[in-house]
Amino acid sequence: MDRRQFLAGSAAFLATPAVAQDAVGFDETIERPEPQGPNPWGLHPRLMPTRIVHKAGMVPGHVHVDPIAKYLYHILDDGTAMRYGVAVGRSGLQAPGQYTIRRKVEWPSWQPTAAMIAREPDLYAEFASGVPGGPENPLGARALYLYDGDRDTYLRIHGTPQPWSIGTSASSGCVRMVNAHVIELYEKLPIGTVVHLHRPNYAITGNGTAA
Repeated sequence: MDRRQFLAGSAAFLATPAVAQDAVGFDETIERPEPQGPNPWGLHPRLMPTRIVHKAGMVPGHVHVDPIAKYLYHILDDGTAMRYGVAVGRSGLQAPGQYTIRRKVEWPSWQPTAAMIAREPDLYAEFASGVPGGPENPLGARALYLYDGDRDTYLRIHGTPQPWSIGTSASSGCVRMVNAHVIELYEKLPIGTVVHLHRPNYAITGNGTAA
């Protein structure tokens, strides 16, 4: 896949032009002047939902996650994409690849994997029997389950009761979103949606040089 696909190019979303490159080379030179929606979580404005214009060639409906800039992009069919701020896996726990959403759950239950418990027993052992769905559940309000073929990878795009973690590397490999944002995205992504989790070593800094 061409990792320099996003290139702003529509006067319909013209703000003050200022070239910005995210970590996987999605060039964004034109955005809406204001992020969309209220911000009761105190997120940095760049992490709020923002519609961008993208270059031709991206597949409508696909989702791309940039682990460096901490962005999730949902490619739309009108030449634009919705960009959301997310939290991603901590160093060593990211799992880049192409996946498919095979399951969707509202207010999901959660249970740490055996690997999570073995790696960090002080953090996860007490939850070995699972946590029922609800506002304090680590998966938040919605979960989109990522599969590799028919195999559940235990990777999720999900909400979180910790919105302050958005914009950081905080998870065990999943992609976290603010509950309100994942609810919005959940309604737009059907079963079968393709999700690309990009590699962090493809990082491109804002001045266009390799990180």
